[in-house]
Amino acid sequence: MADREDVCVLIPTLDEAETIGDVIDGFTSRGYGNVLVVDGDSTDGTQEIARDHGARVLEQSGSGKGQAVREALDHVDSEYVLMLDGDGTYRPEDADAMLEPLVDGRYDHVIGDRFADMEAGAMSRFNKFGNAMFNWVFRHVHGENFEDILSGYRAFTRESVEKFYLDADGFGVETELAVECAKHGVPTTVVPIRYEARPNGSDTNLHPIRDGGVILLTLYQLAKTSNPLFYFGSVGVLSGVFGVGVAAYVAYEWFVKVPRESHEVLAVVAAFAILFGVQLLMFGVLSDLIVTLHREQMRRLE
Repeated sequence: MADREDVCVLIPTLDEAETIGDVIDGFTSRGYGNVLVVDGDSTDGTQEIARDHGARVLEQSGSGKGQAVREALDHVDSEYVLMLDGDGTYRPEDADAMLEPLVDGRYDHVIGDRFADMEAGAMSRFNKFGNAMFNWVFRHVHGENFEDILSGYRAFTRESVEKFYLDADGFGVETELAVECAKHGVPTTVVPIRYEARPNGSDTNLHPIRDGGVILLTLYQLAKTSNPLFYFGSVGVLSGVFGVGVAAYVAYEWFVKVPRESHEVLAVVAAFAILFGVQLLMFGVLSDLIVTLHREQMRRLE
């Protein structure tokens, strides 16, 4: 195990006064003295509690977890970063297992798999369904199986994230991290962890419907540079199917139905939709070829 002084424990927070003290104590008692809390202007005393328990506290200039992580990385000089939420759902006992693949030099990014050992009641059925759907979409769009792309427990080398382009402000940051790992070919592994229910009195900052929509949109938008064939091709296929459907209706009305009815406007719409769909598919194929060649050139340069 590497010197714990080489590890920065990064904890984004927003109104986590009920749990942040215990979380910090859990790490400092195990020798992780470099704890950085990035707080989103909490009103419940989170910052004061974090300082009292020995953490460095940075008040973020913007809002949202993603912005907090980006800002915090500018203040991290340690070789390794261990990132987790401050709500008490992730255990300090899993820190060594999360960092081991990095220290061994085998991987540059580690994701903690919450579903490997989840406490009863830690996640609602609706959230479990959403997580399963997002992981399925990620596997098929970005071509990697990271088991739990929305996990907030991450370990990574500081050097590996320097090439990442992180833009999400909210909970989409975990999705961006997973996509960037897949896009840049960062050696990534998954480690089973214990995921516990939030303690009584601790309220979640996650809004399932709103944040779920943001995550799904992020997955699609990021496919533009990692899987352009899907990004453009999916819209192209939908447009083509729509055009074929309208064309079939126009053909039925003219060739089968008696008396005949002509739909000139619908025929034009159908032709436009089919042509638009074909063009998008062709553009997706060309873009995919360009991205593939670019990745090959980057590998040679590296």
